[in-house]
Amino acid sequence: RLTSLSLQPVITPELVRGRVHLKCTYSHPPSKPQLQYVVLWSRLSSPGKREQIHREATLESFSYAEMDGTNLRLGDTIFCTVTAFTRDTPEQQSLPEDSKGFYAGIKFLPESLQIAEDGKEHVLTVLSTVPIACPGQEDSCKITLQLSTEDLGKNSQLPGPPDITLSACQVDLLQAPCSGSSCAAATVTVTAVTDFAQDGNRVSLIRAEPVGRRDLLWSAHTPRDVKVTVRDLPTGNCYSFTDPHIITFDGWRYDNYKIGTFLLCQSVSRAFEVHVRQWDCGGHRSATACNCGVAAR
Repeated sequence: RLTSLSLQPVITPELVRGRVHLKCTYSHPPSKPQLQYVVLWSRLSSPGKREQIHREATLESFSYAEMDGTNLRLGDTIFCTVTAFTRDTPEQQSLPEDSKGFYAGIKFLPESLQIAEDGKEHVLTVLSTVPIACPGQEDSCKITLQLSTEDLGKNSQLPGPPDITLSACQVDLLQAPCSGSSCAAATVTVTAVTDFAQDGNRVSLIRAEPVGRRDLLWSAHTPRDVKVTVRDLPTGNCYSFTDPHIITFDGWRYDNYKIGTFLLCQSVSRAFEVHVRQWDCGGHRSATACNCGVAAR
């Protein structure tokens, strides 16, 4: 009986004669030498629903399907399902075994980000799970992605000024051997804009769009956007005013009536400081100093 053979089908990407293919491989049980296989290729057409693309009967322990941009497109999640039977008794089939879903196309890692207005840079990787194919120009083979951001505002309702910045507006995915789940990768850093406004947590999207490709497979592909939630941080304030009264970030109050140049504030974690210059503005009757200059780094 062939109820369960533990065929363990796996999908991997491969370039065949310069064209992008997916290869479904499965284990051949050593105790069953005369087996034939039926391989069913399908794609996720909607959540929980699959659409059959291609069916093949073979004696081999592998099957190929081409990413042709029509039946199998970039952006699809693809499965292969394998059933085995002996040539003597084709009516006795094993239980069908599914591969894991293989996402074919460009994607971001992580798929979403939660960051804060603290100046920190967050690395975002953009990768292709399938090989980059450029027939006739292998030495300069790449996919160029145009990156853009869209601010959705607070609670994804109120549009506003940009809340995030990227370290690059374009990245290139260069042709490289496939390793793990990546056949080409690039990185970009994402930083939240410190806007000194108490505008609540805001949501932005990062979008990537292939540019300059004329072939059907890549030109029609739009990767999934990255959702970035920016946590609003309160802004600190300090003051030096009139003859100078000083209020510190944490609310302490004192006076500095002296004349000269002083260090008003300095960060211990980054290159940030503010100098003030005070001059005699009280005349002969009172010893009073006033701010007459400021310098910030």
